[in-house]
Amino acid sequence: MADLTTTASTEDLPPGSLITRDGQMQWAGLLLGPGTPYEIGSDGLTGWEDLPEYDTTDADHPTAHGAWPGARYAKPRKVGGTVWTLPASDDTASSLTAIRALRQALLLGDAERWLAVRLHGETLAVRARVSQRVLTADRTYSTQGVSKASVQWYATDPRRYAVDEQTAVTGPPQPETGLTWPLTWPLQWGRATSTGDLDADNNGSAPTHPRLTFTGPCTNPTVTDRSSGRRLRYEIGLAAGDELVVDTAAGTVTLNGTASRRHTAAADSSPEELFAFEPGRAELAYRPDTYAPGAQFTVRWRSADW
Repeated sequence: MADLTTTASTEDLPPGSLITRDGQMQWAGLLLGPGTPYEIGSDGLTGWEDLPEYDTTDADHPTAHGAWPGARYAKPRKVGGTVWTLPASDDTASSLTAIRALRQALLLGDAERWLAVRLHGETLAVRARVSQRVLTADRTYSTQGVSKASVQWYATDPRRYAVDEQTAVTGPPQPETGLTWPLTWPLQWGRATSTGDLDADNNGSAPTHPRLTFTGPCTNPTVTDRSSGRRLRYEIGLAAGDELVVDTAAGTVTLNGTASRRHTAAADSSPEELFAFEPGRAELAYRPDTYAPGAQFTVRWRSADW
């Protein structure tokens, strides 16, 4: 069996960064599955490929059959499984090292960490916390060092995300250079150095919330998703180097990493939490009122699956 990873098992590493083969899963800084001292039970994982439970706003017809369809909102995801601890050797020290690393990783903590699973070459991840750990201290463990643990993780965001974060950057729209005199055939109208437009592909099956960054100098930065019609607009002036960061999942708007500026949202701006990329392609248009060289717009996102 492979040796234990030297990385602290509680460290929140990038999702899937330790995974090297199918069937492995990574919880924080601990790698489990084939090639490790921790084997996943033959029943696999429960709740990983399932649709999460949901709340609905359906309203029953008062005088007819059925109901009016409403919105549906997914509840947190519960992922469970059995982990067998199989130390690299039969000595007591090896068994104790393996079980201590497992205990440290499966702690009762407040902070969510990445839980990533690779199946058939695809790695998806959720942010989760340990909600249950049942570690059997039976005769097999006391005599052979082999233990059985039943584990459940609780992900407040039920969506499973691609491990690779995508980034797209654009500047404000620039005018074309126009014709060059004297005219020669064929005519060359020139090309704009920046259109202010970019595409963001969500290759999953669930909507995903992006993280947006407006960089100055500019005033009243605005971005519109032409696919959904949603728009975010902030009535604020950004100096050169200023960054206005919009975390649409958390619903926060922060200037230079410290000061909240959510109150600068214009009256016709959509709620930040509703600005999400549906499965498919989002077509974004960056249009500040005024700008100077150095202004730009950056969007970061992960494709999401149910």
